[in-house]
Amino acid sequence: MKTSLTAFGILCLFAITSCSKDDSFSKQLIVINPLEKESLTPQQINAEIEAVNKIEGFNWEKASNHLLWSASYNGDHVISLGFGKSEDDFDRKISKKSDKMQEKLLTLIATLEQTTIDKILINADPFLNTMDVLIVRQETVIALRAHEFVRYMEPANYRFFAIVDASSNFENRAEPRSDLGCGFESESLNNADYTAIRPNAKVPWTFYRHNIPAAWSYSTGRGITLGIIDTGVSPEQRLLGSEFSSALSTNRQIEKYGTYVDSLWPWETVTDGSDDQCGHGTSMTATVCAARNNNGLPVGVAYDANVVVYRASSDIVLDGFHEQNGVKNAFTALANNANISIISMSMGHIVPVGKIADAIRYAYSKGKLIFCAGGTSTSITSFTGVLFPASMAETIAVTGIKEGNVYQRCDNCHSGSTIEFTVVMQRFGNARTVPVLGYRGNDTDYVGGSSVATATVAGIAALVWSKNPTWSRAQVVKKLRESAAFYPYRNSEFGYGSINALLAVQ
Repeated sequence: MKTSLTAFGILCLFAITSCSKDDSFSKQLIVINPLEKESLTPQQINAEIEAVNKIEGFNWEKASNHLLWSASYNGDHVISLGFGKSEDDFDRKISKKSDKMQEKLLTLIATLEQTTIDKILINADPFLNTMDVLIVRQETVIALRAHEFVRYMEPANYRFFAIVDASSNFENRAEPRSDLGCGFESESLNNADYTAIRPNAKVPWTFYRHNIPAAWSYSTGRGITLGIIDTGVSPEQRLLGSEFSSALSTNRQIEKYGTYVDSLWPWETVTDGSDDQCGHGTSMTATVCAARNNNGLPVGVAYDANVVVYRASSDIVLDGFHEQNGVKNAFTALANNANISIISMSMGHIVPVGKIADAIRYAYSKGKLIFCAGGTSTSITSFTGVLFPASMAETIAVTGIKEGNVYQRCDNCHSGSTIEFTVVMQRFGNARTVPVLGYRGNDTDYVGGSSVATATVAGIAALVWSKNPTWSRAQVVKKLRESAAFYPYRNSEFGYGSINALLAVQ
């Protein structure tokens, strides 16, 4: 087949006898603007994403065909394709004819790409109507976006945070990675930042700002199992390992899994295990449910709760194929775990990710209460508002604020209309944050941002649900709102404000 029929790039792609009559197209002319035959550079792509994000929030659904194709071109031609007969047709189990829709789309892609299905299909999700495919031709992208079965198309391996040389070969390119939110350093705690509690644990100062210690007289989280999606758990922190059930936190368990694949190649499927190689996941897990210990270390909010932790990403910014796939797979696994009531994730991205959105909606449909971080700025995320997926209606968005009588977001925290709750997590005078277990042994550290705020609220929710085990998700959320500072009103930047945990469990 010729690649061009005229100097203006008018291409006839769809004179395909194999197309059935119910396809939305069987014959169609695709016109490629001569100025759009070449891919944009990563720098140009990022500039366009940033420009749109500052105005209305970027979404690939509204992006031009050329921008979408350019991003996939610079992301090894990998495209995430969500299919179905409507926007809500994401659950493969209840979707009508999902296998046939997938087969039809794959057959069409193979025809347009002049190859075979085994050369284009990377994977198809067993629970969701989504799959990852290799697409080289811009014309194929244009055709699929017009297809009646396509809910969304997105570049699945474009890394916004790793500007690379678009002209380099994939095989010769170093893996773009970041360590955003990571660190293994420990820090001794200032005496003013904790209070000793029996048997020999430390209660972080921020817990008292939310009346969490007083709430422990009514509930400690027993009987509740939370899911945490993050960078894993340190194998060197025994209070999140062999001594998870110890001291005044007994008869409970921690489970650790990995869904992140540490590889350049999108088709690799061997995960990187559950061990935290960043430090962030260890801090979040400790904040939620570290044991009420006799080691002189910080205790968690729901210190009697069970936890299932997934290493789903290498760091906190979900950039690239394997991090996004890891998070998607973690959400679906927790959704299918009947023991899970609450899911907490303190990671995100400046751009919505369709496959993760599908997985969150899938978990939400299973009754899970999902908390996500509103966003903690770095030098490359400060231009955007509340991050995805905290921006979704199915999640509860949380951010951090400074102590004091006036609500001020923390130095690096994001705020906005989708924020539901806040947590006091930064000291006003010295900017110290929340004491937490360190990565190793008896180490301690400080952790801040919307990340620790989210983990804290997830822990408070566990206290509420433990006190009222027959309640529904809606009843738990209602109680949290009623126990917050601004209720029954909602602030445009800080939602219902900070929760009084004691009121929430009474």
